[in-house]
Amino acid sequence: MAHGLQAVAAWEKVGASQRLLDALRDRVRLAEGRVAAPSAAVVDSQSVRAAETVGRATRGYDAGKKVPGRKRNIVVDTLGLLLAVLVTPASTQDRVAARSLLRRMRDTAGGRVRLVWADGAYTGPLLDWARRTLRLVVEIAQRPDLPYFTVLPRRSVVERTLVWITGHRRCVRDYERLRHHHEAMVRWSMIRITSRRLTQPQ
Repeated sequence: MAHGLQAVAAWEKVGASQRLLDALRDRVRLAEGRVAAPSAAVVDSQSVRAAETVGRATRGYDAGKKVPGRKRNIVVDTLGLLLAVLVTPASTQDRVAARSLLRRMRDTAGGRVRLVWADGAYTGPLLDWARRTLRLVVEIAQRPDLPYFTVLPRRSVVERTLVWITGHRRCVRDYERLRHHHEAMVRWSMIRITSRRLTQPQ
């Protein structure tokens, strides 16, 4: 286990997982007739329980979800492919984490992304900040006031990605002492998912 963590740390120091993920995502988008660099994205978060190996200083409590641990904040393209991930204490508000997350997205996906869909947790000052600082439009996709459940197409894209990530045993809970190690595990899970998408018969 120690040698495995040392290898992960060495790869992350040179940004290997992000570069590999970016290259695979570009290939999938091109294979599906899209431009390699996306122009729109979807953002969401998921609180996950933390194992005892997670330091107290980097964990929190999500009162809304009643989850003690950390929160995975992700932004994906319209195919559900990961652009960026940010791990925070579960108590961190989505709209607060989104500032750092969207900056990361700009670094990894380039400046072509102009529109980001989000849910009601991202309302408030974030919208003006994103427009002024990153020249991004954050559009809130609210669920309609209906007496029955309805799927929001844009929201379902990122929710499906979170399900994919949770399907990987190492990401069911947060076992990592350091937050950036958990971010790496999320990227590696998406590298596996994205590479399988390339190799599946059409």
